[in-house]
Amino acid sequence: MSSEPIELTAALARFDQLWSPRIVTTVNDYDVRVAKVAGEHVWHTHDHTDEFFLVLDGELRIALRDGADGGQREVVLPRGAVYVVPRGVEHRPSAPDGASILMFEPSGTSSVGDRHEEAPGHVDATTGHRL
Repeated sequence: MSSEPIELTAALARFDQLWSPRIVTTVNDYDVRVAKVAGEHVWHTHDHTDEFFLVLDGELRIALRDGADGGQREVVLPRGAVYVVPRGVEHRPSAPDGASILMFEPSGTSSVGDRHEEAPGHVDATTGHRL
């Protein structure tokens, strides 16, 4: 953890990989992560934690499968918007035109959750990399 201010724009400039979150700091037992995203992630579920998204730049879309009937809907997050995917809700983030996002999650949380589709090569299935 840094005792100096963290400039998120500078942190994002330090890497190019898509869907590969970088841990910029830690708050209690939570990681603050930034990521560059474009295209689609995978359908996945976090069984034990909510997932917080803040769009720093661009537009993020999150497809959600809610309820027992598996009905699907999509939320669209413009720059500056926040959204929390509740634990247990299957979801798939995407950014057709690219975006930069900030996530706030318990340390050790995998970017593909507890249950997910097979992760393609462009999706980093780790718990994040420290900057």
